[in-house]
Amino acid sequence: MNTIVLALSVLLIVWLSVDTFKNINFLENHSYMQFQFWVCMFFILDFFVGLWYAEDKGRYFRRRFVFLLLSIPYLNIVNQMDIHLSPDALYFVRFIPLARGALALSIVIGYLSSNAVTSLFMSYIVIMILVGYFCSLIFFQREHGVNPEVNTYWTALWWAAMNMVTVGCNIQPVTVAGKIVAIILPICGMIIFPLFTVYLTNFVTNALQKNRGHKDKEV
Repeated sequence: MNTIVLALSVLLIVWLSVDTFKNINFLENHSYMQFQFWVCMFFILDFFVGLWYAEDKGRYFRRRFVFLLLSIPYLNIVNQMDIHLSPDALYFVRFIPLARGALALSIVIGYLSSNAVTSLFMSYIVIMILVGYFCSLIFFQREHGVNPEVNTYWTALWWAAMNMVTVGCNIQPVTVAGKIVAIILPICGMIIFPLFTVYLTNFVTNALQKNRGHKDKEV
């Protein structure tokens, strides 16, 4: 089921990206709305199947409860109940199921490594890349046509990368969504980038220990 979750998450990312670049109104795109709804239903099913087979159900529920919250089809609920939200708020709501997929992807990639530090490092790298990409899409969709400095998606991607590494960029956001993203990116960067130091320290320590072990065997 994790494989299906990852596949559906990738499809959501691709669909959202295409709609963003083509400037398609997702609320009027009934195919996307239906697809996202059933993807969210599968995410919820995946959560309860995992809960059913978990040995410690309480621990599983506590650790994965965020997954359940991210699996709820909020966009469909907003649309069906005719809840009026600002365009910026609606666009952020659209990314909630993608956050569920990003977490699943980071966990699966983390499982591929037997080393705990490397596993954590790879998981955070995936999260960093996806957060940067999602924020660049939001920035481009909300700022393009409004901000004269954002003329292509590559400009938005460059802006997102510079803000995530906390270097900053001379492009100033003018929309509410752009300003929110400008706050999110440096915070994520400050949280994630220190892990590079931890990983490199662990890598060098292990390398030195292996080198000493080889020398002791030769002696």
